[in-house]
Amino acid sequence: MPGRLNESRLAEILTRESAAFASRTAGSAALLETARGVMPDGVPMAWMAGLYRHRPIFVTEGFGNCFRDVDGNTYLDFNHADLSNTVGHGENAVTRRIARQAARGMQFLLPTEDAIAVSQLLRNRVGLPMWQYTLSASAANTEVIRIARAFTGRQKIVLFEGKYHGHIEPTMAEGGAPGANTDAAPDGMGISARATADTVNVPFNDIPALARALQDGDVALILTEPALTNCSLVLPEPGFLEEAYRLAKAAGALFALDETHSWQFAYGGLIRAHGLSADFVTLGKGLGSGMPLGAYGMTAELGGFVERHRDVDVAQVRGLAIGGTTYGSAITLAAARAVLEDILTEAAYTRVAVLGARLADGIERIITTHGLPWRAFRYGPRSGFCLAPELPRNLDEALPSLDQAFSDARRVFMANRGIWEAIASAGPQVSFVHTEADIDRYLEVAEDFIAEVSAD
Repeated sequence: MPGRLNESRLAEILTRESAAFASRTAGSAALLETARGVMPDGVPMAWMAGLYRHRPIFVTEGFGNCFRDVDGNTYLDFNHADLSNTVGHGENAVTRRIARQAARGMQFLLPTEDAIAVSQLLRNRVGLPMWQYTLSASAANTEVIRIARAFTGRQKIVLFEGKYHGHIEPTMAEGGAPGANTDAAPDGMGISARATADTVNVPFNDIPALARALQDGDVALILTEPALTNCSLVLPEPGFLEEAYRLAKAAGALFALDETHSWQFAYGGLIRAHGLSADFVTLGKGLGSGMPLGAYGMTAELGGFVERHRDVDVAQVRGLAIGGTTYGSAITLAAARAVLEDILTEAAYTRVAVLGARLADGIERIITTHGLPWRAFRYGPRSGFCLAPELPRNLDEALPSLDQAFSDARRVFMANRGIWEAIASAGPQVSFVHTEADIDRYLEVAEDFIAEVSAD
């Protein structure tokens, strides 16, 4: 393990804290046994078991920055359902708007005025004029890929190693780099190898590798996060995204930024914060504040292409394979409007950036105090422990900065002290309802953990 951690001590802590966690969550354990009779692993969605090495807990309610389990334990939330709800739990401007819309009707398969308002708000923040809505960022990325392929007449897409763009077949692929002499292969079970054959993966922050991937003129789309957020945090080097966009244009390819996570980092996302250019921007998770919602913006030219090639029922000539019965529903767009108008304001982003700096500075102090050769990841409200002396530039450099055993022990240690830590591939993030006291409490518990695990 990187750094000067006492590995045997880490294992002891995990064993001890896991036993304490099991004792504190007996009610959840009983429910889980019942649930196993009707759901695999006892959960309604596989990640609810797979994201944690401890058993999942059953939640009864949330309020502001906290939630409570069936055993009465309260947790200060620094995971926010993997950033799908950073506006807080329980009653707030979003849930009140949802309740009003639910009383009027949740879904009509027709537009509401909220659709106009949300699209105007997104246009003004992101800079792209035309918008469409789905139920997730995964679905938004699927539609962007389909539009790009239809628009360019090409099939290949370029991704960056360490990415995550949803559980969709074209992006759940590894390998396939130029010169590898093999197609990209599925990186999960149940995915067709034919579906990944047109995917090319190259290292992040590597312009020469990207140029090689584009040289044959057969790429429809470059799809990238503006910062990799699923291998902790990898930031773009200065000029990398600008040059990637320029190369895409020169090669006749389209360029998409997946801001599903980074939308939470800065007002209007990183496209606005860094003055970037893109043909598409995809959003999801936090835009719906827990409601199933995805969105994508596009240029006016691409919007016109979508209009000219819309799918028409019972038509002899099929159009673009986009859309879904519950996409763009009244209830999801009511939620998004409240999120944008009432919570994710410019002043709110400024406030959480200050708290994020407090969190990152505190982690750096803990690292320094214990003489560990580590760093703190940081961008706006996001931080975390980088178990390496230098911040990573790509996936290969990011992997040594992560450690599953360290994450497992930290999660359960902090849960037993009322902190719900981020999942292993991410890092703690400040929400829009956190306070200075919440940040200080996180740092206090993290300090206790690091002091114990690094003891001689």
